[in-house]
Amino acid sequence: MTEQEKTIRTTCPYCGVGCGVLATRHPDGTVTVAGDPKHPSNFGRLCSKGSALGETLSLDDRLLYPEIDGERANWNDALDLVARNFQDAIREHGPDSVAFYVSGQILTEDYYVANKLMKGFIGSANIDTNSRLCMASSVAGHRRAFGSDTVPGTYEDLELADLVVLVGSNLAWCHPVLFQRLEAAKAANPALRVVVVDPRKTATCAIADLHLQLKPDTDVALFNGLLAFLAEASVVNDSYVNHFTQGLEKAVEAAGPCEIGQIAEKTGLSRQDIALFYKMFARTEKTVTVYSQGVNQSVVGTDKVNSIVNTHLATGRIGKPGMGPFSVTGQPNAMGGREVGGLANMLAGHMALENAEHRGIVQDFWQSPVVADRSGLKAVELFKAVREGRIKALWIMATSPVDSLPDADGVAEALEACPFVVVSEVTRAADTVPYANVLLPAAAWGEKDGTVTNSERRISRQRAFLELPGEVRPDWWHLSEVARRMGFAGAFSYEGAAAIFREHAELSGYRNEGSRDFDIGAYRDVTDAAFDALEPFQWPQPAGALPTDTRFFAGGGFYTESGKGQFVPVVFKAPRQTERRYPFSLNTGRIRDQWHTMTRTGKTPRLTAHFAEPFAELNPIDAEKLGIDPADLVTVKSPYGAVVVRALLTDRVAPGEVFVPMHWTDQLASKARIDAVMAPETDPHSGQPGSKFTPVAVAKAKMAWFGFAVLRQRPEKIAADYWALAPVPGGYRLEFAAKADADFAEIAAALTSSSNETTDISDGAAGWRRLAEWRDDVLQAAFFFSASPVEVSRQWACGLLGEGPVSPQERARVLAGRVPADRPDPGALVCSCFQIGCNQIAEAARCGATSVSAIGETLKAGTNCGSCRSEIQTLLDEIAKDSLDDADIAQAS
Repeated sequence: MTEQEKTIRTTCPYCGVGCGVLATRHPDGTVTVAGDPKHPSNFGRLCSKGSALGETLSLDDRLLYPEIDGERANWNDALDLVARNFQDAIREHGPDSVAFYVSGQILTEDYYVANKLMKGFIGSANIDTNSRLCMASSVAGHRRAFGSDTVPGTYEDLELADLVVLVGSNLAWCHPVLFQRLEAAKAANPALRVVVVDPRKTATCAIADLHLQLKPDTDVALFNGLLAFLAEASVVNDSYVNHFTQGLEKAVEAAGPCEIGQIAEKTGLSRQDIALFYKMFARTEKTVTVYSQGVNQSVVGTDKVNSIVNTHLATGRIGKPGMGPFSVTGQPNAMGGREVGGLANMLAGHMALENAEHRGIVQDFWQSPVVADRSGLKAVELFKAVREGRIKALWIMATSPVDSLPDADGVAEALEACPFVVVSEVTRAADTVPYANVLLPAAAWGEKDGTVTNSERRISRQRAFLELPGEVRPDWWHLSEVARRMGFAGAFSYEGAAAIFREHAELSGYRNEGSRDFDIGAYRDVTDAAFDALEPFQWPQPAGALPTDTRFFAGGGFYTESGKGQFVPVVFKAPRQTERRYPFSLNTGRIRDQWHTMTRTGKTPRLTAHFAEPFAELNPIDAEKLGIDPADLVTVKSPYGAVVVRALLTDRVAPGEVFVPMHWTDQLASKARIDAVMAPETDPHSGQPGSKFTPVAVAKAKMAWFGFAVLRQRPEKIAADYWALAPVPGGYRLEFAAKADADFAEIAAALTSSSNETTDISDGAAGWRRLAEWRDDVLQAAFFFSASPVEVSRQWACGLLGEGPVSPQERARVLAGRVPADRPDPGALVCSCFQIGCNQIAEAARCGATSVSAIGETLKAGTNCGSCRSEIQTLLDEIAKDSLDDADIAQAS
């Protein structure tokens, strides 16, 4: 390493795994990112997104200075205006007329200051977070069962277990490094079994010994049946239950008898598979149940959580090595937000808003004029209040609710009507930006300094390795400066993140003495230097205790009033039925290489190549009935909104179901904000939206023409009814289509420079035309138009932008769409790290590379981040099946 190079240990900003990364800044300004082998969450592993972090750090779309009503402003004017508008609203309409909507993307220190200002000094609990959308049901379920929002286990438990049950968790794509740890554990322990409970056949199923493809929102029926089975088969741990829990009898009574036939009817599973799962669970002491958004994102999400927890309390399989229910969070600091009371119904330090003693502790510690004494508005109801005019001033930080909340068009209308909106953002390319009266430029991942907490309660340092550009400032500074202007200077005189962390740590231990689960009082006096050098650690770490990894509840010690764990009686409620007008159930979620609204991952071609445009997974049986062919465009519609996306026909979804990813916004597609379609229905206990089930209609979107293009420059405007744009090496790729006939030459000219030289060919009878634009014999753009979805190799076409000068004689090859013999079509991308496509893997398999490891040795695919290994296995399984089918046909003939 040269003197100019410096490597900083920091933390990945994506999912809740909380991987440690090494960020190295080079003399030319580039940054490379590698996994930190010393970090106990990932031990050097990274997924495809983490591996590509260095490619996402451009300043091209950054907000670099404050703005008022779209005009550049100075910090004093912007902050004065924010403080004045909030004060005016509070004076005229009361403290509940203002609100903060924050994010699991901000650091714990940012979260702490926001919560302190709103709940302790403004006096309202109207601060909620986009974490409400991912793990609020887990919080509610934990508090009902444990008396606290405590995750009992650790990641190590996945490696120590003999049975891992993954419920509503596509671990392979959504928490890839945990999946890699599980994959390695399964290879090392042949006795380890994996059960996947999910309505979709996800990439995670590649590791499953049993896939329970149940109907959406029927998890409670499955786990109630399991509880009844455990009771009837006398598998209950009587010693644990009698000493440490309460309420088993009522929970078993609510569950009803274990009648396999009825459970099969409710869930859509076979009797044999249900019985096998129940026997596996009953016979395996070391069992971990990992659950995620498929459980949480439901109108019965809290009941799902408690139905799972009940089975672990009944067997005493909790808090011991290789045992326990385990909620894996979606965002990098969802847990940190929970620790400081970032949700509208919580207080800092895992204290309860409804608990008068806890409110007194917090107010006494903060020396605040007031502490909110009732729950604030949760995310969905908060924006309903904005729409109804009850919220007069709103501050949004590090999230885009017009994309991520259900009934997203209604959210946009709410922001349009809100008298005063503040947006703290990193990028100008966010759909929330146009609604801001004041824009405040916030620090991005590489510039942030503070802490985050991952899904196993491990607190890690987020360290800056880039200077703050322009006039950018961190979120905690934005909040503190506004607090000072509102008259609270003494309580918000922080000089840096270390000072906030010290206060946060001190509050966690204040009048605690073991009465609360969250306690990091050991760090209340941490110096700035020690904070800079802070190693990852798990809580609790009370003052005077030695650092240690900790599990909870193996010997009781619950935080309920009685000190005992509570069985929660849960009654199965049949999910809302689809109807004639909306006969499909819509499921949403993530894809492997993208994160949230793609403001970061959407910048790098390596990550957009896997799926470059929005799509809907549709079962081929349904597609045939609807007259939908592969690659057709389809409309997915509910009473709340509609999207137009590409049809992907696959048996990954069952008939009657459709899956659409959550990532696309108006920045990269014409009409693909899937949360505009989602119903704003929420869980009554947690307030979390049911993002996994909305009745929808699906229909073929009729288009007059379709187009595909590669362009060196990003077009300013795209005149089409459908379009999706993605970066590729050297430029962009564009899919587009329209309902009315058009002049293709005019369309091409509008998307490129008029000074280019143009060549084109067409076939009127076949209904296609192709144009290419050149400058100094170098391709500037290529357009492929057709009356039906364009058939051309996308990987090959995107590679044309990387070619040098092309002679006039060779230009016909480009327009003909012919792939050169010496550069065969790699096919759809599978491995992002090495840009290996499905055709290359299929060819290697035909040549004898019939295992994932053999593909890795031959092509390197799957040997870097490993995120594609399950996809490679699925592809190999399909190839093997096709080979057997071909052999059967040959034998029969």
